[in-house]
Amino acid sequence: MENGPYKYVTSTSLFPLQDGNGKVGRVIRIGTRKSQLARIQTDSVAEKLKDLYPDIHLEIVGMSTTGDKILDTALSKIGEKSLFTKELETALEKNEVDLVVHSLKDLPTTLPPGFTIGAVMKRENPHDAVVLHPKNAGKTLDSLPENSVIGTSSLRRAAQLKKRFPHLVFKDIRGNLNTRLKKLDEKEDFAAIILAAAGLRRMGWENRISQILEPEDCMYAVGQGALAVEVRARDVDILEMVSVLHDADTVLRCIAERAFLKQLEGGCSVPVAVNTEIKDSQLYLTGAVYSLDGSDSLKETMQTSIAATADKSSEEVDEQVQRVGVTATKISGEAQDRAECLGLNLANLLLSKGAKEILTVARQLNDAR
Repeated sequence: MENGPYKYVTSTSLFPLQDGNGKVGRVIRIGTRKSQLARIQTDSVAEKLKDLYPDIHLEIVGMSTTGDKILDTALSKIGEKSLFTKELETALEKNEVDLVVHSLKDLPTTLPPGFTIGAVMKRENPHDAVVLHPKNAGKTLDSLPENSVIGTSSLRRAAQLKKRFPHLVFKDIRGNLNTRLKKLDEKEDFAAIILAAAGLRRMGWENRISQILEPEDCMYAVGQGALAVEVRARDVDILEMVSVLHDADTVLRCIAERAFLKQLEGGCSVPVAVNTEIKDSQLYLTGAVYSLDGSDSLKETMQTSIAATADKSSEEVDEQVQRVGVTATKISGEAQDRAECLGLNLANLLLSKGAKEILTVARQLNDAR
């Protein structure tokens, strides 16, 4: 299937490709989910690779994941950590594809053995956005009438927004971006829905964003807004090829966020939120955990220096070292270690204040729903 400048296939051969001059170029197969947003995201990665390596031939292999198939159940109820990644990783394992493009927030903090995140690309706006039903144009969450129904399938968004906007009612809404916008526009079920601003911007639907939610209203999910390229850890050439796509600031922020989530043992089924920024060589991480209704929460901020010390600025980074699934050999190992420690330390601080209890209750209540 042709779609944009790349060849889309449903399955693919392992043979090298000859161009018109009989010259053999390597065929790189990129796995992706089939949704329009996933395709747009994958095309953007393919485009960058093609610019950097004009001789490679790219094939894009689309596939459906469990999360794409189960559309009548809230994500947090399905109880599977790799809802949007498992089938793609199976194809990677079987050598059917060479790399896979994901939204980083879909990737569990512990990857299956043999895989690594070879690139984390420059982050798009990581915040959440409010998309209003056309009849509510001009309003904000604050000014919507009492008991207006807001659609979100995220426990994290619902927990924070219930606390912040107690006059609103929150209900699950599933499906890809196109489906959710259709459900909003064509029915009267929802006054507004909450979506990631990054997806809307990548789809070219910025005009639908009525309001960007600032951290004081709603902090974002770990890795939100960043794209990740997952590869086989043993494929040194592919790892080397994609490593140039890494964005250093995004890598450090996301290592801290993923380390925080991993230490808390959080996932889709518990409300955990973060906010990170880098200012004057300092990495700031704010992390929070919530009860399902947002009434109980813990939130703290910590910071660390990510400036490389003079004697270590040209250090060799050990290729075998993964930090929460990320391999980034061209970024200071010291800075990566500090980012990871920041996430661990912040999680441990929240755990010492009772985060475990809040998350355990949230998990049990969600399972019982």
